[in-house]
Amino acid sequence: MVDVIETKAAIEEENDRIAKDVRAFLDERGTVLVNVMSSPGAGKTTTLLRTAEALGDAFRIGVIEADVDSDVDAQAMADAGLAAIQLHTGGSCHMDSTMTLEALRGLGQPLPDVVFLENIGNLVCPAEFDVGADLNVMILSVPEGDDKPLKYPLMFQVSDCLLINKTDTAKVFDFSVERCERYVRDLNPDMKIFPLSAKTGTGFEAWTSFLSESIRRIRAEKAGTAAKQKEESSNADN
Repeated sequence: MVDVIETKAAIEEENDRIAKDVRAFLDERGTVLVNVMSSPGAGKTTTLLRTAEALGDAFRIGVIEADVDSDVDAQAMADAGLAAIQLHTGGSCHMDSTMTLEALRGLGQPLPDVVFLENIGNLVCPAEFDVGADLNVMILSVPEGDDKPLKYPLMFQVSDCLLINKTDTAKVFDFSVERCERYVRDLNPDMKIFPLSAKTGTGFEAWTSFLSESIRRIRAEKAGTAAKQKEESSNADN
């Protein structure tokens, strides 16, 4: 008989512990973290740029760009006037909570009102690791096919919101938004779904309105929690 060490369980347990530290770090500063996940080429960067443009007058926005290599996306964000930091994952196929905390600290102080994490392009690994985000957003592009929820169920189960991007190409790729939504609802009945096109801007008003309301709600909850903790601490001192 030999001893067996379950390394994956240990790694995930440590990641979840640090994810709590990420949330505490964000809560103390009233910052909302939005984790954006998708396949490579789904349009994360273009979607984020258009989203930031729509919300820029209401919130201070920062972006964490995660890539195996290069700083192309972070430079695009910086050129758009956003606070941006590039994080190289050293070959890792996903962000974890330790990387996220390091990147948040690297953004400097004070932190923006909302930080978008553009995760590694991958529909498997990012779904398995909690990065401490307040909102998990998944982008599915039309050319990938409307059956993706059947092939990568976990990603659709852990996400709070789905953006179906490149809808302007739906006829070309015989993509059915209705069929895709049905597959998603079977996995996650509470998923918020927004068909849109980052290229044309179609559908963005509904998406950005939802996101703006979510950011305000989450920030208000963080402020309420901070005030309650301050009051409890003051009462304990007295």
